[in-house]
Amino acid sequence: MSLLIPLYVHPAEDPGAWHRLVSAADRTWAVVLNPADGPGDTPDPAFTAAAGALRAAGARLLGYVDTDYGTRAAAGVLADARRHREWYGADGCFLDRVSAAAGELPSYRALVRELRRQGAGPVVLNPGVHPDPGYARIADLVVTFEGPWSAYVSAFSRPDWTRRHPPERFCHLVYAVPEALAPLAVRTAAERGAAVSGPVTGELPNPWRGLSPVLSGAER
Repeated sequence: MSLLIPLYVHPAEDPGAWHRLVSAADRTWAVVLNPADGPGDTPDPAFTAAAGALRAAGARLLGYVDTDYGTRAAAGVLADARRHREWYGADGCFLDRVSAAAGELPSYRALVRELRRQGAGPVVLNPGVHPDPGYARIADLVVTFEGPWSAYVSAFSRPDWTRRHPPERFCHLVYAVPEALAPLAVRTAAERGAAVSGPVTGELPNPWRGLSPVLSGAER
């Protein structure tokens, strides 16, 4: 089982969730750290401690970085990724709000190249939809679905080009999943060509405040 875990709640607000995550670190593909819609302006001691515990438990850490669909300057993205590495020991980065358009691909290609040159790996791109096929060639993992369970079961469509890549290159992040159906969501992602997934029961505006029931066995 490969679970990508964005846990967007402060360790001081829900220490139990973070403790459970540490205990289940060996069941994760990676954990996304997001102290303040990015690394924040200064290191957060609670996240420093949580990140250290996760690393000690064997988890791979990704720093959350917003790219604003390609409109954010590369310098800001690179600076955020560097802070995540220096402050929290992040291995790689989770680039959020990634453009899906072919026109933005050259800029993202250059950005990913520079991130790798600076030592970030893996690099995850999250357009949340199936992007231009070129994005799958520059990332270690692409999130090709982010949305509610209702849309996942009723409106998901997989383009043919994804079949030319191994399932390990794709991730589906599904929220508002009924707790009893979380294991089904993982199996459905695999059947749809995504070896990595992260179903949660939470809903907007922040579905990622709690752990996946698949991982915790206790979240609602």
